[in-house]
Amino acid sequence: MTSEAALLEVGRIGRAHGVRGDLYISLLTDRVERVAAGARLQAKGKWLTVESSRPVGARWLVHFVGIADRTAAEAWVNTALLAEALAELPAEGWYVHDLIGATVVDTAGIEHGSVVSVVANPAHDLLELEGGALVPIVFVTEFLPGRITIDPPEGLFDLLD
Repeated sequence: MTSEAALLEVGRIGRAHGVRGDLYISLLTDRVERVAAGARLQAKGKWLTVESSRPVGARWLVHFVGIADRTAAEAWVNTALLAEALAELPAEGWYVHDLIGATVVDTAGIEHGSVVSVVANPAHDLLELEGGALVPIVFVTEFLPGRITIDPPEGLFDLLD
């Protein structure tokens, strides 16, 4: 059994739908197998198994095994969904949980702080640093565990001074 500390937040349960216990799910990942039939997700310390799912716009309509009616479904509304990390690494890019806490250093060796979050942005995701700076991920030239090297354009950090 995996400890809760080793689990990743992969989505959030939204509102209930209909009378059969279906729930809207917003995924925080592009890995749609997280809501495939048979997938296991943890919410409120309990493991839930996906019975069926289908995309509905940007969300998913999911039915979990054992949640048989709307009343049961409403008990899960606004709950984070956790899952074990997937074994394989992404073919391109990095996992958000690997970036959080990493120190950002530019190619000149100047430290700019640690990553506190990754902000989804239509053009490119942004690394949010502890000082409030936002660094487009396209400026990352190297990622080593705990350290991100960037090659930012001149003036990127000037507005924060």
